[in-house]
Amino acid sequence: MSHATPPLRPYQKPWLSYQDQISLLQSRGLIITDVQAVIDFLKHVNYYRFSGFCLAFESARHQFQSGVSFEQVQAAYDFDRILRDIATEALEVVELDFRANIAHFFGQQYGAFGHTKPANFFRKFDHTEWMNKLHAEAERSSELFVSHFKATYCGFPDLPVWAITEIMSFGALSRMCHGMLKQDQKAIAHHYGLQPRDWVSWLHHLTYVRNLCAHHARLWDRIWSIKPKLPRAQVWQAPHLPGNNRLFATLLILNVLMGCCPDVAPDAGSVVLRTGFAREVEAMDSEGRMGNVRASCITLFVFIYLLFFARGWCIGSFCGLCAVLTCVLFR
Repeated sequence: MSHATPPLRPYQKPWLSYQDQISLLQSRGLIITDVQAVIDFLKHVNYYRFSGFCLAFESARHQFQSGVSFEQVQAAYDFDRILRDIATEALEVVELDFRANIAHFFGQQYGAFGHTKPANFFRKFDHTEWMNKLHAEAERSSELFVSHFKATYCGFPDLPVWAITEIMSFGALSRMCHGMLKQDQKAIAHHYGLQPRDWVSWLHHLTYVRNLCAHHARLWDRIWSIKPKLPRAQVWQAPHLPGNNRLFATLLILNVLMGCCPDVAPDAGSVVLRTGFAREVEAMDSEGRMGNVRASCITLFVFIYLLFFARGWCIGSFCGLCAVLTCVLFR
């Protein structure tokens, strides 16, 4: 039985002053003891951004659970900001490694301008559209190496593959890899110990996560719109891993990929995540910003994370121990 879609209605919600925003939050059950502190916060953080963090503390739509305070929601916001910074740091390591390895392989396989030839890609790949975007990015670029090429060589806006991979967006890099011939995908994926389907999927997913981070979007308590495919190995499946639609899976993916990067010690592939978490959680604890139950779970998760990867214990054991915690943190 099909359900009719309700008709669209005009947007009629009024503009609210900071005091009105606070009154609205209080009417929904949020405990606010320092009104001026909340006003100062909302002057810096848009109400719509803040409201996204409120969802996890509601018992019903627009109704907070009993006893929830503004400070608890703010602690979730602070944790998300720190988490996003650390994830961005890890993504930078992985992205640079992807760019270097893709440029090196493709240049070796097809020459400096092999990427400009449709025959070097899957036949259904929209090579023309992709090249148009690369040309636009080359035209916009103010990098010195681009200006030098334009002033010295013919053929601009076509650039050598080892140059264009430095200025193309991460999304364009992901599309390039998706359109590669299967044997080329396999060769690059092998460097990371992955199957081609997983490597291409992880690159697409990390592009999405990177864009969220770049726009300061919430990572905590978010369901991914673009989910990564998980390896078929048992340690990546239930009950070891709750699923692929939350941040937990992404952190594990980043850990695996960073372990393949030369500037990350092979016996401590999660060094960026581990040191970042340790540094920031210690700071939050010292400032008394982790007093609520959810934040305490976060702290426990972090220390379990540190314990397992610092000692080199297996991913399966770590996933199994943290499965329940993950449901609480990233549900």
